[in-house]
Amino acid sequence: MRGHVIKRYKNSYTVVLNMGIDPNTGKRKQQWISVKGNKKDAEKRLAEMLHQIDTGSFMKPGKTTVAEFLERWLKDYARLNLAPRTAEGYETIIRCHLAPGLGSIPLTQLKPEHIQRYYSDMLTNGKCDHKGSLSPTTVRQHHMVLHRALHIATNWGLIPRNPADVIDPPRSQRPEMHVMNEDNIQGFLEAARSTPYYALFYVALFTGMRRSELLALRWSDADLVLGQISVNKSLHRLRDGSFVSTQPKTAKGRRTIALPPSASLTLKQHRERQEQAQLVLGRLVQESDLVFSHPDGSPLLPDTVSQAWRRLTVRYGLNGIRLHDARHSHASLMLKQGVHPKIVQERLGHASIQMTLDTYSHVAPGLQEAAAMRFDEVLTPKRENRVVEKVG
Repeated sequence: MRGHVIKRYKNSYTVVLNMGIDPNTGKRKQQWISVKGNKKDAEKRLAEMLHQIDTGSFMKPGKTTVAEFLERWLKDYARLNLAPRTAEGYETIIRCHLAPGLGSIPLTQLKPEHIQRYYSDMLTNGKCDHKGSLSPTTVRQHHMVLHRALHIATNWGLIPRNPADVIDPPRSQRPEMHVMNEDNIQGFLEAARSTPYYALFYVALFTGMRRSELLALRWSDADLVLGQISVNKSLHRLRDGSFVSTQPKTAKGRRTIALPPSASLTLKQHRERQEQAQLVLGRLVQESDLVFSHPDGSPLLPDTVSQAWRRLTVRYGLNGIRLHDARHSHASLMLKQGVHPKIVQERLGHASIQMTLDTYSHVAPGLQEAAAMRFDEVLTPKRENRVVEKVG
């Protein structure tokens, strides 16, 4: 028998695992794990641990450190269930910060006070390759990763409860948003016209698409007759230099964006130039080809695109405006023009309209004033007419 359960108290059982014979002593090895709940809960836990033993992912409760668990979580959970770029980001946070800061503590002995002290230390001193303290937003990201990992530790039965549940992470500080106005956009695009990225930057400003979505766009996703783009993939470059294409994180991320006529025309002209370049290389543009690519059809490097944008903004006097701010500029201008926030949400692919309203709350004062003026325009003439009628 590989394992069995023993009743201890009213709502408590012990799972007993037979771990084989110790080659040094010749004695049978057993692992005893307490489980709160009924017999069915204990039997379920037994089945889970036997599966972990079979797959090589079993970790002995009480002897596993936080660092050991986090490495196992990266291998057996994060890399299998998260987007590659997300898993890479989590790996950096764990190996550069969480493991050095909390890793030596046995997982079963990790307490809320340890986590709170770690957050305080990060806010004060920082670690790894960072000079000085970390921002509240960055430490909040650490909390998200740790909390998510420890939640899996409870599911695996390694700890009875998640010690990060009772910790309030630092309140993130929303950075000041920098956006382009109408004149900035016109001048910037004129400056970009002579660069290889003109069409990409044009579509970014006129659709609000993310960089990863633009780089994943294929000609089969662009209907230049009806004037619309289908967003269904994102393209990311991993640390090893490989590219990975992923699905949108939410259902709202998969969407169709209407193109203004000028953007459709820009893409048509871009395709003509691409066809001429491909013809020199002895190939024709296919519907499956990337819209924005190198002449040989290979993907553009995301960082190279962002650097080209940065150089252009500096040259034009818009230092501090990032490529991602093209998305913010698109949304802000639409809201200022009176476009309903629900339409803005759909174009951006936000999961909810609340996210759109929270992100662009800086536009709200202008919208509030416009709404007040319109309300007054509707009702004031009627009130004045009634006053005239009474006087008459």
